[in-house]
Amino acid sequence: MTVNASELFDRAHHAGLRAGHESTPAPMVVGTPTDIFGSEIDNSEPTYFVEGGACGFAGVVINPARGKFVSFLKAKGLGRKHYYGGFYMTCREFGQSLVRKEAYCEAFVDVLEELGISCYIDSRMD
Repeated sequence: MTVNASELFDRAHHAGLRAGHESTPAPMVVGTPTDIFGSEIDNSEPTYFVEGGACGFAGVVINPARGKFVSFLKAKGLGRKHYYGGFYMTCREFGQSLVRKEAYCEAFVDVLEELGISCYIDSRMD
C-alpha cells in the first residue's frame, strides 16, 4: 500500500489523539509534605488536584532518520535530531499528562510500524 507522508501523518496523529483521549490516567494530589519522606500531605497548606496524573514528556523516535516521512516531519518543523540517533517527534498534545502522551505515541508508532517504519517511544516523567 502506498501512502504519502501527509496522509500517513494524519492517520497516525488521529490514531494517537483517539488513544490519548481514551486513556485513563490515575489522578494525583500535589501538596506540601509533612516530613522529608513525603508520606503525608500537610492539609494546612494548599493542595492541587491533577486530573491528568503524572507529568512528563513522550515522543516517537524514527531510526534511521531518513525517508520521505522524516523529510515531511522536518519540513513541517515537527521534530529534531534525537540525542541517541534518529529523528525525534515530540507529542505536543495533552498538556503535561504522561499517560495520555504515551498512549498517543503508542498508537502513532503502531500506525508507522504497519508500513515498515522503524520507530519506538521515548518518554520520561517530569
